[in-house]
Amino acid sequence: MQILHTIADTRAACKALRSYGRTLGLVPTMGALHAGHLSLVRAARAGCDRVAATIFVNPTQFAPHEDLATYPRTFAEDCALLEREGVDLLFAPTVDEMYPPGAETFVDVPHIGARLDGASRPHHFRGVATVVTKLFHILQPDRAYFGQKDAAQVAVLQAMVRDLHFDIELTICPTVRDTDGLALSSRNRNLTAEERTQALALSRGLQRAAQSIAEGNHDATHLQALLQQELQHNRNLTLDYAAVVNPHTLEPLTDITAGALIAVAAWAGKTRLIDNLVLQPQPVPQCEEVHA
Repeated sequence: MQILHTIADTRAACKALRSYGRTLGLVPTMGALHAGHLSLVRAARAGCDRVAATIFVNPTQFAPHEDLATYPRTFAEDCALLEREGVDLLFAPTVDEMYPPGAETFVDVPHIGARLDGASRPHHFRGVATVVTKLFHILQPDRAYFGQKDAAQVAVLQAMVRDLHFDIELTICPTVRDTDGLALSSRNRNLTAEERTQALALSRGLQRAAQSIAEGNHDATHLQALLQQELQHNRNLTLDYAAVVNPHTLEPLTDITAGALIAVAAWAGKTRLIDNLVLQPQPVPQCEEVHA
């Protein structure tokens, strides 16, 4: 596996990887890799001839009071995992390489990016869209792989790719969970044992909503209330949002018949966690033919 730190070297290496019509898959990460990241690598390996990954803790998506300084960094371990999975190239730039002195250009998806996580983390998705645009421009992949756990990010990036006419296919892979149902996240390693137990309320709330849907409930307000109740039963969790929204625009819904995203975010101690459930359009009941 090539490990590169400069844009010039990475562009040259990616051009070589794409030679002779080979397809290049990209897995962007901020490091501190877990099984969820590795599932993206495996999907890229299955769908493309060559695979590139990136590790870059992007400062522009963190607010001054957020956890940029304490975000877990495990570069040596990450490199070993990526090499074991057959990644061909790892781009791991410095902050100055990605944001040279005097850089002032940002990419913004203002309406979608201001909803869900964007509502409580202003400018977060501006930072995400900017760094992903840079990575797409530098590596020029054919496909890029992201996890469904970051559902709001998915909606922002899908809109960005559409609006800016990127010739890149976004592949969204299922959320990977631990055996107890907790969605895997690099931030999970910051949880104490007690906080981790409390965090299971996120997945339990989504399971309650799924059960209600299976029983025929399509009312978004009721589903949202179920999710809120599950988290509010645990006083040591601080709810950020519990929402039922359009998965593409992130706008609130009143009914889930046409499909929906049920999303939740909460703090367990000082660690902010997110989870979600994607609902496909509900089948329309067919009227039975009546014969006279």
